[in-house]
Amino acid sequence: MGSVLVFGASGQLGQCLAHVAGERKMDELVFLPEAEANILNPAGLRQLFARYQPTYAINCAAYTAVDKAEDEVDLARQVNRDGVANLSTLCAEYDTTLIHVSTDFVFAGTGNQPLLETDETAPISVYGLTKLEGEQVIPAHTSRYFILRTSWLYSEYANNFVKTMLRFGRERDELRVIWDQIGTPTYAIDLAGCILTIIGTQSQQYGTYHYSNEGVTSWYDFAVDIFELSNTTVKTTPIRTAEYPTKATRPAYSVMDKTKAKTQLGVAIPHWRESLKVCISRLPAQ
Repeated sequence: MGSVLVFGASGQLGQCLAHVAGERKMDELVFLPEAEANILNPAGLRQLFARYQPTYAINCAAYTAVDKAEDEVDLARQVNRDGVANLSTLCAEYDTTLIHVSTDFVFAGTGNQPLLETDETAPISVYGLTKLEGEQVIPAHTSRYFILRTSWLYSEYANNFVKTMLRFGRERDELRVIWDQIGTPTYAIDLAGCILTIIGTQSQQYGTYHYSNEGVTSWYDFAVDIFELSNTTVKTTPIRTAEYPTKATRPAYSVMDKTKAKTQLGVAIPHWRESLKVCISRLPAQ
């Protein structure tokens, strides 16, 4: 197998890919520095593709500041749409398979049934809209792609909800956490494992897939479990979304159906609480 280029290597998922690749002894992954691997620089990207002749390109690069995107529409669109178009164009030219990470925010979140890949998309935020636009430009350039929509990503790396809750739990006596947004946490180590399984099996089951951990929860219940599993004592109070206004609107229900990933990609998906236990056990003692 040829090389695998990782874009967005310094982010949370990029670091998890490095961790899992190390465990699986997959030394073909190339973790590119951000300055060298700017997806908004077509000329620089072309040099990378010419140099490495990659078999796969994994795109973890994204504009993910959900609230800030409401004010930085152009920048969010450049990264989440135009950068993806740049990568897709070169993937087609170099016979490279693109693995692109997307989000549950492409859905409105107004339903109450687990979302299928074929369900109607209707983003309700700039972030969700620009991520959907990124999904849509890929098939216009290449047919060899995997789009993986994920949700509520966390790990022992970078900044995320789990680490924020643990920090707040140490610093505060009481926390108020939203209980009327329902979804599924995703341990980024598990998502990285799914991506590397696609590569390791050289799957040609191209298309769009949903990948989160199994199970359903709210942000409030997620926080309660974080505190329970980490032996953190803090009073936690459930609140409605309306009591915690944000610039961007979040989906109220974004549980995704993972049947397609399990059957066509052959991945086993742990329950979110089991993966949370693993993550917390790997975090340094507080």
